[in-house]
Amino acid sequence: MAEQVTDGLIVVDKAPGMTSHDVVARCRRIARTRKVGHGGTLDPMATGVLVIGVGRATRLLTYVVGTGKAYRATVRLGQTTVTDDAEGEIVATMSAAGITDDSVHAGLNRMVGEIDQVPSAVSAIKVNGVRAYKMVRDGEQVELAARRITISRIDVADLRRVDDFVDVDVEVACSSGTYIRAIARDLGAGLGVGGHLTALRRTAVGGFTLAEAYTLEGLEKLDDPVTLPLAAALARAMPVRTVDEEAARVLSHGGSLSPEGIAGPYGILGPDGAALAVVSERGGRARPEIVLAAA
Repeated sequence: MAEQVTDGLIVVDKAPGMTSHDVVARCRRIARTRKVGHGGTLDPMATGVLVIGVGRATRLLTYVVGTGKAYRATVRLGQTTVTDDAEGEIVATMSAAGITDDSVHAGLNRMVGEIDQVPSAVSAIKVNGVRAYKMVRDGEQVELAARRITISRIDVADLRRVDDFVDVDVEVACSSGTYIRAIARDLGAGLGVGGHLTALRRTAVGGFTLAEAYTLEGLEKLDDPVTLPLAAALARAMPVRTVDEEAARVLSHGGSLSPEGIAGPYGILGPDGAALAVVSERGGRARPEIVLAAA
């Protein structure tokens, strides 16, 4: 397999029915390198933004994973599934005809802010070394601990009554680690009729949005599928600082630099604009967390 020379990030618009690993496998073929990873898993049912790292940029994905996310989703009230989404077996059905619009808005509003959310049982979280979804599929009962998350907003875009169900289209902005399926589950539980997710589209991961995303078919048509080369990717992922040749030499060998008073991790660019490292300031120095300079 010939190596693709460009290191950087690709913003993919994931199609339904694919796992995140499926997307990585396709991108390995498209980019002609095995050094490919993803920043933030999407369920097979979900579509939308999946950030892919190629080459040295795979080391940036750890900073992408923890950023905030935005979604568009549809919640069906009146039906509960084992997975909290449309891919799972239906375990209960109850008429939602009596649910008012105001009660839906109130239920969603109670979830906005910093809350403790219990992740969906069918998730990749490990319990005693075993993935929770495997335990559920093996017929085991799984109880996951609540996690502190932040939901910045939940806006209702549309609310429709279909037979005895209520379908609610929402737009959600939230912290990393938030389960949109759990929002559907908890809304339905709070209203006493059950609920699950029937559609999910991720519209943003940090500053990476659908506006710049390519389908896999679109990427295959490009001469170079890496749409954000390493330096540009670094500048999109975090603040950056440009240094002179001497500082670049020190940093490329793992040395530290004088501080600039920049909070949090930030990128370092050389005088030629090349991506050199990610540093954080501690102990009075700007010390490298990762070195990106080519060997």
